[in-house]
Amino acid sequence: MRGFFALVYGIVCYLLFFVTFLYAIGFVGNVVVPKSIDSGPVGPLVPSLVIDVLLLGIFAIQHSVMARPAFKAVWTQIVPKSVERSTYVLFSSLALVLLYCFWQPLPAPVWSFDGAAATVLTVLFWLGFGVVLISTFLINHFELFGLRQVYAGYRGTELSPPTFHTPVFYKVVRHPIYLGFIVAFWAAPTMSQGHLLFAIATTAYIFIGILLEERDLVGYFGDTYIQYRRRVWMIIPLPPRKG
Repeated sequence: MRGFFALVYGIVCYLLFFVTFLYAIGFVGNVVVPKSIDSGPVGPLVPSLVIDVLLLGIFAIQHSVMARPAFKAVWTQIVPKSVERSTYVLFSSLALVLLYCFWQPLPAPVWSFDGAAATVLTVLFWLGFGVVLISTFLINHFELFGLRQVYAGYRGTELSPPTFHTPVFYKVVRHPIYLGFIVAFWAAPTMSQGHLLFAIATTAYIFIGILLEERDLVGYFGDTYIQYRRRVWMIIPLPPRKG
């Protein structure tokens, strides 16, 4: 029964993630969703900035701290190992929901394009999110978001240790998921002050996250990842380096 409830819990966490991911597209792109990055009542500048920075900080701290091996080692003494990833996904999704609900818009435009330029930026926006989603499936989408772990727990089996592989996008850039987010966040036909704050903060966080993540990957895969890092560019998809 514990395995069954863990499976249900993992599925619920995954569905919440998927809804928040879809909402992120509308939130950043100002499409379809009831409250986006530029919609809602506009408050005083300084309090709005403080609130937005705090919301971004909450997500960044949660997303980074809970992903570290040292935290996981302690955390799995409290929660079953099979639901550790699902719980991480749950907290990340809740941090995003908090951001969506309480984000303070700063709608004054920084730049605005129309015509062909706007079309190109819109295409890049959708392409960026497409790269994010496809990249998760290239490595292991269902393990990344905890479903494989809870299913293995339900069946009473152990997952095999992850193997290092570099499918498709990963042959030309080490972090295509982060690349997709950067493209999607910056490709705005109309860039508001609030959107610019969001893009700057998330891009800075992405590069900090890459440093932390690659330290963990070197610790896990050792020289295999070191050689991969020497050969393949971090965030810009260029031909692999030789030597």
